[in-house]
Order: sequence, then C-alpha cells, then structure tokens
Amino acid sequence: MIARLTCRRGHFSFRLPGWSKGRDDSFLHIPQSKKSALRQDHSQDLQPGGDETNGLHRFMGVELELAPDVLVPREETELLGARAVAVLRDIGADAVVVDMCCGSGNLALAIAAAVPAARVWGADLTDGTVALARRNAERLGLGGRVSIRQGDLFGALAGEGLEGRVDAVVCNPPYISTARLEGESAHLLENEPREAFDGGPYGISIHQRLVREAADFLKPGGWLMFEFGEGQHRQVAALVARARAYEPVAFAEDAQGRPRVAVARKLAGQPSGDGRR
Repeated sequence: MIARLTCRRGHFSFRLPGWSKGRDDSFLHIPQSKKSALRQDHSQDLQPGGDETNGLHRFMGVELELAPDVLVPREETELLGARAVAVLRDIGADAVVVDMCCGSGNLALAIAAAVPAARVWGADLTDGTVALARRNAERLGLGGRVSIRQGDLFGALAGEGLEGRVDAVVCNPPYISTARLEGESAHLLENEPREAFDGGPYGISIHQRLVREAADFLKPGGWLMFEFGEGQHRQVAALVARARAYEPVAFAEDAQGRPRVAVARKLAGQPSGDGRR
C-alpha cells in the first residue's frame, strides 16, 4: 500500500488509497501500450520560478547566484525542500544530509540555512554546477557546513566515510524522456543544459540509480526524498518496492493535488550495502 502525503501551506497529512501488491511489479516491465504515457511531456513542470532581485534568485528564503550552464531552481522544488526541512528538524542535532544532483546548491543551502545543526554534502557531475554551488555556499556563509563534491552520483562521495551514516538524501534529478527533449520539449535546452533535464528513455533512469545507491549511504531509519515528473508516481513506487530496502513510499502533492515528491524511509535494521542491484 502506498501512503500519500499531502502538503498544504506547510502542513502534511497522510492518505492511504487502495493499492494492489501485484501492481508494483507491473511497472518494472513496461508494455508497449504504456510507453507513450511514460514519455509524456513534463516541460510545464520545469518553467523557472522564484523571485529575482539584483541578479540573484530566491529559493526558500536564500538568494542564489545563477549561471548559464546550470539549471535555474524551480518553485516546485520547494515542496521537496519543505519536506526535507520538516524531517530534519524532527531528527534534531547533527543531522547528516546529502543533496544529490545539487545544481546551484539550492536545496543543500536552503536546508543548511533552515536547519542550523545539519551537516550537508552536495554533489553534481559537471564543473559548472560544482563551481556555482561552491560560490553560493561561500557567499551565504555556509561553506563551513556545506561541502560540494564532484562525480557521478554517489561516486562523488567516495572517501567521505558517509556509508551508513546519512540521515537524509534529497535529490531533484532529471525526469524528462530523451525523446521529448529531441522533440516538443527541445525549447528547454535553449538556455539550460541537457543533463539537467534528460532522464533517459522513460525519464526515470537517474531515479533507478538513486533509489538503489542511496540505500548504501542511509542509516537504518534514514530518509530518501526526491522529485519526479507528473504521472511518474507509480513507476517511482515500483522502483522503491523493488529495492527492498525501504518502507512503503509516501508522496507529497503539489497545490494541484499531483504527487510530485517521493518520501521513503530506509527499513530499520537494514544495514548499508543491502540495496538490491
């Protein structure tokens, strides 16, 4: 059964719609008739948002420098940030957080600003994103608690000693299909980089790796929270179920009632290194 988590003005509540156990696995083997639906255009979700003043972009109360080769933070991602902050405030002092695919550092820095006791690592693949996130951390005076690393997903954190120690992993991965980016969503690439949008054939390629690899870094009872495109929640639920490392997934909904953020807790007593490959 999938718990649905609804966000309204910063308050969260659960709804438990009916869910068949057998339905999870059906999304792991996608029939031809479903492929067009999974390739739907999520570009409407990805219009730049937030306030811009004096050349800076405001996201969850922090002002960020932007760069042409880095994704502009979207207002929708504040739903993910708000949920992460709520979870981390409950955890208390010395929470360890990883922001994967950190981009400009918007989530990592907003979380660090809102949860002063948190220690945050951000990671991304490209030179431009890493350089920008580091500049934003230093400009905001958060460089002492926010470390930015470069590499391919969790490979960026090799040598940090974080395996099995992380309280929360957050991520806003790319989730538009490659085919859409080569067609009707090509306009997104006019001003922002492909790697910020391209989620592979069905838009969930990075999600697949994220769910699997995060289990090695989360402590038992730790939280995995990530954004996904409209209509992708059932595929996401199947990915989480297949990992066999998490409790049933919950979803945070946007203002229109659409599931947009997955919230999954690592099973208590589940050691690191047990994520299914």
